[in-house]
Amino acid sequence: MYEKYVKLLKDHNLKITSPRLEILKYLDEHHTHPNVEAIYSSLKKKHPSLSRTTVYNSLETMEKNRIVQSLTISGSEHRYDLNKSLHHHFLCTRCGIILDIDIACPNMDKTLQGGHHVEEVHGYFKGICKNCQKKEKGWRTNG
Repeated sequence: MYEKYVKLLKDHNLKITSPRLEILKYLDEHHTHPNVEAIYSSLKKKHPSLSRTTVYNSLETMEKNRIVQSLTISGSEHRYDLNKSLHHHFLCTRCGIILDIDIACPNMDKTLQGGHHVEEVHGYFKGICKNCQKKEKGWRTNG
């Protein structure tokens, strides 16, 4: 169950700890780009001895080692993503959800042809997600 997370940590020469494994599993199962508080609150239920500091430090270490990426799309709040492929994001201005958008960057070829090595792409869209649009339409017709 945790084999792929153990391998991921080993491949980056990081110590394998229970909190790191749980955080990786959580991020792998929740593609909502959670913040530290959401991860901590969820894992704390199953692991009462877990501290917020441990979650924060684990995420920081895994980010430095390029296992997870940190997003700061809205204000200064860090949100975390296990998907390390080059991709964009969509931020719903109503509910705050951040979704992955798998579209090719139109400038990537030019950048690579210039001899550059791209490690990260930061592109995002802001708007209203389809779920919030449905809720608003339902509210308008019922209200």
